[in-house]
This record gives sequence, structure tokens and C-alpha cells, in this order.
Amino acid sequence: MNKIQKKIWLLSTIVLVIMVAIWIALTYYNNKTQDQYNNILQRYLSMNEVTSSSQQIITDLNNYILNPTSDNLEQLGLSKKRILRAKDNVYELRNVENDFALTNYINLINSFIETTDRLLLFHAENETEASAKEFTEATRISNYISEMTLTLIGTEMKTYDRFYYGIIEQSAEMEKLGIWMLLLITLLLLLISYWFSLSITKPVHQLTQAANELSKGRFDLEVKVETNDEIAFLAKTFDRMRININKLILEIKHKAQLEQELQQNKILLQESQFRSLQSQINPHFLFNTLNTISKKAYLEGSEETSDLLVNVAGLLRYNLKQMDRSVTLRDEVVVLKQYMDIQKARFTDRLKLYMKIDESCLNVKIPALTLQPIIENAVIHAIEPRENGGTIWVRILDESDRITIEIEDDGMGMSEDKINQILNEQVVQTEGHSTGIGFSNVVKRLRLWYRYEEVIDIESTSGKGTKVILRIQMIRE
Repeated sequence: MNKIQKKIWLLSTIVLVIMVAIWIALTYYNNKTQDQYNNILQRYLSMNEVTSSSQQIITDLNNYILNPTSDNLEQLGLSKKRILRAKDNVYELRNVENDFALTNYINLINSFIETTDRLLLFHAENETEASAKEFTEATRISNYISEMTLTLIGTEMKTYDRFYYGIIEQSAEMEKLGIWMLLLITLLLLLISYWFSLSITKPVHQLTQAANELSKGRFDLEVKVETNDEIAFLAKTFDRMRININKLILEIKHKAQLEQELQQNKILLQESQFRSLQSQINPHFLFNTLNTISKKAYLEGSEETSDLLVNVAGLLRYNLKQMDRSVTLRDEVVVLKQYMDIQKARFTDRLKLYMKIDESCLNVKIPALTLQPIIENAVIHAIEPRENGGTIWVRILDESDRITIEIEDDGMGMSEDKINQILNEQVVQTEGHSTGIGFSNVVKRLRLWYRYEEVIDIESTSGKGTKVILRIQMIRE
């Protein structure tokens, strides 16, 4: 992570921590106040539950007396359980100020439950007068419970008046504290933001001044920024650029002094090119001589010798052309056949050649002298060393989006190292009697011509032969 990014993350982290701290403090205060409110409300609800339960029991008793069914009895049992749970909750409301009143309140609840039990007992024994008397007593106790509940709630409200006022005062203090915290945090963030922006803008300003000086041509002033971030790295790079420009100016002056020497070198180069053109006279003379010998052999009845000389002359003429030009695949096939006719005259039955050529592919442009060096490599390494000779297959296939050219032999194969040398365009030692155009040269020219590495591939297995595959994009005339 870079330095400026660390500063941004640091500022973001500080802001986030402050916001989280404020949120936690406010949440804690909120929850605490809410718990206190809930506690008071629960006290009121617990007392009110006793009153509600006692009144429900009176209603259920009346229904049972009028209609003593099992459902009414079951409902009465549920109401008794409810008032017992309410009584247990009331125990938890005891404090110093309500201890005496709460004790009487609980005793009253117990008396109410006992009266209810007696009423059910008398009713079960069909003592109507006694059960009616107990019902009246239960109703009276229920009314006492309601009145005492109101009294206790009133006492609770007086007890917690101080708490309400305390909450109000605490809220006012929290509001003041919040304002001061907001001001403090705002000031802190302003200071941090100023420091952060200054750590970026100051070195940028220094770098701008240095650029202005360089634009005025003052390359002797050092560009220096005293920070430890990307801007300092930019300043160092800028300073190296200043040094390089200085060196470049000196080099230009030095090159101006060498201009006269370069002119003399050009004259020497022209003389060298002239001598190079002169050296082409001998191959042309040889070509014309071979043609003359071929005609003479034909006139004397040596037709095979004549054909062989014609093939040699054609191969020589093709090789005299520049290798950086393009030719059609048809031209390459013609030269390949001429070369193989020469080799058949040499190896006779030891050399077998099978060709499968799709005529629709022959107008495609390829670099000159591409196929002949490849098949020459097959002849030298697969046919010549073997007493029984061998077989070479040439296939030219139309595969819609591209043309595939395969030159395969059944020789001894290539080693992995030699395949890598050829595909990596390294110079491979050629045989002394070859035409001199190396396999690696073909690979290099093909890749330069088509501008993709996969234009050529070599598959070889030791003892089973070698297959060279060319994949040519379809660019037809």
C-alpha cells in the first residue's frame, strides 16, 4: 500500500473510530434510560395484573356457581394460576419504602385465594348459604386488592418522581456534552484534514516550482522533495529526467562533431554496396551457363540430364531473388518439385515423395523460400543417412479460416533441444552441402511476416519421424 493511500486510510479510520465511539456512548445511555423506564413500567404492570386477575376470578366464580361445568371449573383454575404468577412478580417489587404496604398486599392476595378455595369446597358440598357468604367475602377482598393496588401505584409514582427529574436533568447534561463533543470533534477533524492536505499539497507545490525552473532551461537546479511518499518518488524521477536531459544535450553536441565522420562512412558504405552488386555477376553467369548446357544436352538426346539442369537453373534463379518479397504458394510448390526432382536423380528409389495439394490454396501469399528449406532439412536428416532411404509427405489443406501445410518424414526424428533451438530462432549448424538457407531463418521470417508465434510448429518422436506444420491465415489474391 502506498503512502498517500495509508494517509487516507488513517484519516478515514480516525473519523470512523470517533463516530463509533459517539454511537456506542449514545446507545449505552439510551439503553440504560430505556431499561429504567421499562423497570418502572413493569412494576406498574405487575401490580395491575393482580387486580385484573382477582376480578377475573370473581367473574369465573360467578359463572361456575351459576353453571358448574367442567369448562367453567377449568377456566377458574387458569385464573388462579394467573394470580399466583402475579403474586410471585409482586415479591420482586419489594424495597425499603414499600416493604410494609407490600407485605399487607401479599397477605391480602393470600386471603383472597384461601376464600376462593373455601367457596369451591362449600359449593362442592352443596352448602349454598356458606358458599354465597364466601363469594361475598371474595368480592370484598377483590375490591380491597383493587384499592390497595391504586394506593401502591400512587406510592410508587411519588417514590420515582426524583428519578424522573434526574432523567430530565441528565438529558439536559447530555445535550450540553453532545454540543461540546461536536465542537471538539469538528476542531479535531479540521486540524487532521489540514495536516493531511498540507502533507500532499506542499510537496506538489515544490514539484511545480521545480518544473517551472526546468521550463526556463535551468537544468542545474536539483529537484528535491522531503517527504516519504509517491510524490517524493515522482520528484526523484523528475530529477533523473533533468540529469538525462543534460546528458542528452551534451550528446547532441558531441554527435554534431561526428557528423563529418558519418558522411565519410556513408561514402565507404556506398562503395561496399557497389562491390556487393558486383558479386552477383557470378551467380547470374552460372545460371546462364546451366541453361546453355541444358539445351545442348537436350539436342544431344540426354533428356534426363537436360531436365535435371533445367531444375537446377530454375532453383538457382528462384534463389537469386530477394527473400523479403512475397510469392504465391504455387511458386513455392513449383520450386519444391524442382528441388525434389534434383534429389530423386541423386537418391533414385531411396526417396519416395507423396504430395496432397488443394489447388484452391495455391494463390495465397507467403514469404519466398519457405517450403524448400524445410523439405531440404527432411532430405538431409531423414533420407540421406539411411541406406534404404525414406518417405516424405507434403500436404496442403484448406481449412476454411486458414491453410495448413504439413511436411512429414519417417526419419529418426529430432531431439527436444534441437526443436527448441529452431522454434526459438537460434542458429542451427547446417550441413555443408545444403543450399545455405537455415531452418531457423525460415521460422524467423514466417513470424515477422505473419506477426504471430503459432505460425509454425514441429512434432517429432524419436525413431518415428518429424512433422513440420505451418498454419497460414487465408489472405488470397
